[in-house]
Amino acid sequence: MEKMVGFENLKISGSDATNAVINLDQGNPTAFEEYWMKMKERCVVVIPGWELMSYFSDTTNVCWFLQQDLAEAIKALHREIGNAATEERYIVVGTGSSQLCQAAWFALSSLSEAKPLSIVAAVPYYSTYEEQASYVQSQLYKWEGEARTFNKPGPYIEMVTSPNNPDGTIREPVVNRGGKVIYDLAYYWPHYTPITRRLDHDLMLFTFSKIAGHAGSRIGWALVKDIEVAKKMVQYITINSIGVSKESQIRATTILNELTKTCRIKSESFFQYGYEKIKSRWERLHWVVDKTGDTFTLPNYPQAFCNFFGKNNSTFPAFAWLGCKEENDLESLLKEKKVLTRGGDRCGSDKKYVRVNMIGPDKDFEEFLHRLLTIKNPNCFDP
Repeated sequence: MEKMVGFENLKISGSDATNAVINLDQGNPTAFEEYWMKMKERCVVVIPGWELMSYFSDTTNVCWFLQQDLAEAIKALHREIGNAATEERYIVVGTGSSQLCQAAWFALSSLSEAKPLSIVAAVPYYSTYEEQASYVQSQLYKWEGEARTFNKPGPYIEMVTSPNNPDGTIREPVVNRGGKVIYDLAYYWPHYTPITRRLDHDLMLFTFSKIAGHAGSRIGWALVKDIEVAKKMVQYITINSIGVSKESQIRATTILNELTKTCRIKSESFFQYGYEKIKSRWERLHWVVDKTGDTFTLPNYPQAFCNFFGKNNSTFPAFAWLGCKEENDLESLLKEKKVLTRGGDRCGSDKKYVRVNMIGPDKDFEEFLHRLLTIKNPNCFDP
């Protein structure tokens, strides 16, 4: 790793911040607040009290609660970025991609003759899949864990998260026995990873939360080829929440349109800003890990040509898959330093790994780096 100008003088802080608990467990994407503050009135949404009062948006649409302006904004952004096909597809809006994931499980399993349908994902997988699938105790589907060792006969659902949460790798299905595949593409955007091709899968999930940081709006969408699957997903959301907030949809529409309008203007492009921001954080994290000697590991990501940026880029994931070279419970060890992370065992992996949020507040990330610099070997974790 090249010398980090200005960072080599980083000192170990003795301020009150050192005693604070840093929560890098949850993927709270507030790193991009500075960009949106500069946008000021350009993304202000004003809704009169008499508007958006009905449950319904368009009763002729399969997804009857989807605002048409949001549908057009989604298609325009995907078309400009070139990351996913939207033609001949039904757009299903949900309260975040978490709701859409459950809606997709319901749809695919209820349309299957065999029940319960097995749900699998390759390790390390997004921990919430297991938690959601197990929590509802559905008779339609059942969490079966590791996709690479799955050998149960019959239909199944495989979750393919690409780039993967938690380790940032590009994923493809691993079971390949004719089952249903759900592609969770929350991070397939050019500030996280090179856009190498326009994906054209049967069922693709996206979230407003991780594109530009607006997790509080709770908006996600699915691009679905099969109308029967789309109808079943809408049925689930209708029963679960009677649609999706129109206020959130209007805000998402405004911001997605701004992303599309400015994405080719380098000085204004959110994707250029986001890329530089996350790249800088990854460079500094690598610098710190190198300085700690043989204590920690980080994945290496190959470069690829990004069709959006028109050049070779590296992957800079929203999460760091931090490992410990010794056989230690890294989540517990970091907790002694008052740093909360997500243990690898929650992702079906080993306790020597943790998932670290790379898109949280600046102050939390900086303090995290300070604390890592105090660690030279596993014995330095003593409280």
